[in-house]
This record gives sequence, structure tokens and C-alpha cells, in this order.
Amino acid sequence: MRRPVLDDPRLAGYILEPLAGGWSGETFLAAPSDGRGEDSRGEHRLAVRYFADARHAPGAAGIQAALLHLVRDVVPVPAVRQVHDGDADLPGVLVTELLPGERGDLALARRAGGDGDAGRRATDLRTLGRALGFVAGTLAAFPMPQAGMFADAGLRIDPFPLWLPEWVDTHAPQLTENGWPDGEVAALRAVAERAASDLDGAPPSLVHSDLNPKNVLVDPMTLQVTGVLDWEFAHAGHPATDLGNLLRFDREPAYVEGVLDGYFAGLDGDAATGAEAATGTEADTAAGVDTDTSTAASVRSGAGEPDRRRATDLARAADLVALVDLAARRAANPVVHRARAHLRAIARSGDVHAVP
Repeated sequence: MRRPVLDDPRLAGYILEPLAGGWSGETFLAAPSDGRGEDSRGEHRLAVRYFADARHAPGAAGIQAALLHLVRDVVPVPAVRQVHDGDADLPGVLVTELLPGERGDLALARRAGGDGDAGRRATDLRTLGRALGFVAGTLAAFPMPQAGMFADAGLRIDPFPLWLPEWVDTHAPQLTENGWPDGEVAALRAVAERAASDLDGAPPSLVHSDLNPKNVLVDPMTLQVTGVLDWEFAHAGHPATDLGNLLRFDREPAYVEGVLDGYFAGLDGDAATGAEAATGTEADTAAGVDTDTSTAASVRSGAGEPDRRRATDLARAADLVALVDLAARRAANPVVHRARAHLRAIARSGDVHAVP
């Protein structure tokens, strides 16, 4: 990895300090070096994200800046202040405003399984879940012309066909290195075949792809979302992907109920209109997908009512892509350890809803 530059000439007059929760080591708080000065916009502090690792696309900073512009009318995101693509000497960097709020995972942890008034905790969990689920549903209703990865700051899409059983095959050597016996890998592939059948045919939507509470800021009092951060893995893909991320590890009933409430509310919102406003003529192609008869209809019953079981089934199936990728990694952090445990439980039971 090419390390971020703490004395960056592009950020003259600022001191960089690592931000808590940034496991990649690439996210910083930029504060004026005089300890009290403001920048030209009157802002004391900024958020800085470097793109120093080889995993990042060459234009990763520009792609994220374009995504923030794309979604700014439909979900709360920070305003972009500077964007610099990398070169031979310096990594790419994205500088944004520093939004108010508390990390969603911290807000959730304080309310899940804690002491105190159980009724109040359940209400808060439902409120927080609904706020997060609304973001997932809004993005699921944001149509894309085809599935794939964003290739440049113009948000051109490079097609990336993904079939889950083949995805398991690709990662099987790494799973074996991490201690998986052949029988469990084969069992996981069987689960993937069933999941692929369930996921087939859904129209692509905008996917954040790392939409877990850690990457969302919320108002600590109202629990409403104040910012959706870290769009590093965003792509055009299955509309249940972000729902699967939100429901991956956090299974408190009140929280799950809230997430599903919010997801269906987001699907019924006006994200397609936002897409047209944000992307102009390019959205004419994307908005050609009728969300009322595709994305939304795929998770509704015959009577047109929200089918929570169907939505959860699709969410767990879509989340297998991320779980396989995480479980196959050599380097481990807390999320990788939890993903490995969840994926092995799924493989052993044959049930996408299984937990360790």
C-alpha cells in the first residue's frame, strides 16, 4: 500500500489526524494548523479520504465525488470540497465537509441488548432501523441501465456479470487456505446455486455495497440519518444488496422490523425522479426501468402488500457475495471474523438465514 501523505501539499494549512473507525487507515480529519482558523468556506474541519491501496481504481477519488453528486438529492451525503486523482508521487484524495452526527454502529450498540427501559430501547431500535432501511430502499429504487462497476468520473459502467456459484468457485482456494474442508465449500456452492436462482432477473439499481451502520451518521437524539459515507464499493447491482448488508449481523427484532419498514418506504419514494434530476440525459436510459413493476414488485405479495419474508430472503441471498469475499480474505479484522463465522453457519445448515 502507498501510504497517505500526512504532510500533503494539496492540503496546506491543515493537520491530518486519523478518524476513528477507519480500518483502512485512509480516512482523516483535517483541522487548520493554527488550531482555530477557517478555510475559505468558513469551515473549521474537513474529512479527508485517501485512495492509496492498490485495490482502488485509478480514478477512485473522482468516481466517489461523482457518486456524491449523483445521490445528493435523494440521500444525505457530504459536499465535496476538493478531489485529486493520484499520480506517481501522491495517492488520490477526496476532501469533503465534515457532517454532524454519531456513527450508526455506536448508536445501535448502545441500544441493542443494554440495560434500562426495554420498551424505549425497542422504540429506538425501530426508529434507527427505519432510518437506515429508508436509505437502502431509496437506493434500490434508483435504477441503473446495467449491472457493473463504475469505471470513471463520468460514472460509465463496466459490465460485471456475477453468478454466485462461480463466485464461490473463484474464492474456493482462499476458503480452503482459511481452513474450510472440501465438503463445506461444496455445501456453500449448493446454497449459492439456490440463491442465484432467487436473485435472477432483478433490474439493476444503485448499490452502496457497504451500507452498514458504521458507514452512516445519525443524529444522536432523533436517530435520523445525517450522512451516508464511504462509497468505495458502490456499483450497479441487485436492489436487495444494501438491505442484506444492514441485516447481516444485527438481528434484534425491533431493529429488523424498522429496517424493513424503511426499506419498503424507500422503494415507494421518488428516487427515480432524483436520478433524472441528477444525471440528466443519462438517466433517461436508467429511468426506463419501471420500479413499480420490477424492483418494488419483486418484494410484494400478490395483493401488492410488502412481503417481508421475500425481501429478507433476497437480502440474505444477495449478501452472500460480500460474505464470500470477506471470508476468503487473508488479512482479518473484526468484520472478516464475523463474516467467516456467519458463512460457515450458512454452509453447514444450507440456510441463508443461519447464524453462528
